Amino acid sequence: MSGTTEHTKDTARVVAGLKAAVHNPNVSSEAKENALKRLEEMGQSADPIMPAQSKATQSAAAEAHEKNVLRGYKAATSNPHVSEEAKQHAREVLEAAGIQHKLDTHSEEEHQHRVLAGYKAAIHNPNVSAAAKQHAREYLADSGVTDLD
Repeated sequence: MSGTTEHTKDTARVVAGLKAAVHNPNVSSEAKENALKRLEEMGQSADPIMPAQSKATQSAAAEAHEKNVLRGYKAATSNPHVSEEAKQHAREVLEAAGIQHKLDTHSEEEHQHRVLAGYKAAIHNPNVSAAAKQHAREYLADSGVTDLD
């Protein structure tokens, strides 16, 4: 090749790279400061939300994110792999957000009623194995249940 090809950079890609550097935890503070200065010189912000998004879209995205975070806290309260301390923290966050999440609100009698109903349902479920149906019948008989319909 005898001609020289001049390489031009796509400004949008440069901005994206600088924003990525600002938000990357593996980038040094000095490099982040340099990236912020370059973004400012280019008239850009380090905000990861695209400027094309409207305020309403940004607000809806933030609200959806908050709902997902609260769903995670709610799930943590019943996850057996979560420590009791973390469950308590999750309950506190949910309470502060105005979400009343009641754990074990039904009585032992209601719990037993639900267990028996589950065994009755298992007997009539075509996807339950014969052995599991037999176990359900035995459990119900031991519990004094004679009406299996």
